[in-house]
Amino acid sequence: MARRRPWEVEDELWELIEPLLPKVERRFRYPGRRRLDDRKALCGILFVLYTGIQWEFLPQELGYGSGMTCWRRLRDWNAAGVWSRLHELLLARLQAAGALDWSRAVVDSSSIRAVKGGPKTGPSPVDRARAGSKHHVITDGGGVPLAVTLTGANRNDVTQLMPLVHAVPPVRGRVGRPRRRPGRLFADRAYDHDKYRRQLRAQGIRPVIARRGVEHGSGLGVHRWVVEQTLALLHWFRRLRVRWEIRDDIHEAFLSIACSIICWRRLQRHHSLR
Repeated sequence: MARRRPWEVEDELWELIEPLLPKVERRFRYPGRRRLDDRKALCGILFVLYTGIQWEFLPQELGYGSGMTCWRRLRDWNAAGVWSRLHELLLARLQAAGALDWSRAVVDSSSIRAVKGGPKTGPSPVDRARAGSKHHVITDGGGVPLAVTLTGANRNDVTQLMPLVHAVPPVRGRVGRPRRRPGRLFADRAYDHDKYRRQLRAQGIRPVIARRGVEHGSGLGVHRWVVEQTLALLHWFRRLRVRWEIRDDIHEAFLSIACSIICWRRLQRHHSLR
């Protein structure tokens, strides 16, 4: 039996995605060429995400349509909120399975080069002031990505702390009110500012943030390593290692899909261990 390639959508995952896709009725008069199957278009999008290939070089022999067709589907589905709803759905599944650790959350960021510039880019302080973007991630205590945001590479991490916390969607899956806030939030010295500690406490979150000027070895790395692992998983998708998209919404769509895939794999692993 041939091994399934990672960009080929599994039946179980497709059953979750298909109801989220907007329905496009074919015109009765002058219908034109038949629309490419949505599942094949999604495979084409995932092929670009996994391999980092340029849209125009998407191999036709794969049967996923042209790169421009897949790009348009990615754009339209992102505008329809498909990827954010998929991420929320998978978080709810993890919550129902008891696989989310809300006792703490961890935040961090990572800079990447933005080859063609565009919105949400800026001179990177770690890349000789070349144009770059920054991925900001907040995870639960086990490394499940709860939210991800995109900014210019020159944006200070601490200024994005509260927007990142507010980006966590209401996670359903259990009886009672949806969960949005962790008990504690761990962060490194880049987030050291008393103003934001007060804002976190006002949200009912206890900040555990390393202090500047304090000798390394605080012990917070025992909890913080999970977000570094999640950033590494995000950048395992080649399309996210370098930002090729001028449009920020397209790159954010790729980020959201990657978070959903990480959640899906975590859900599968949780079920396999039970």
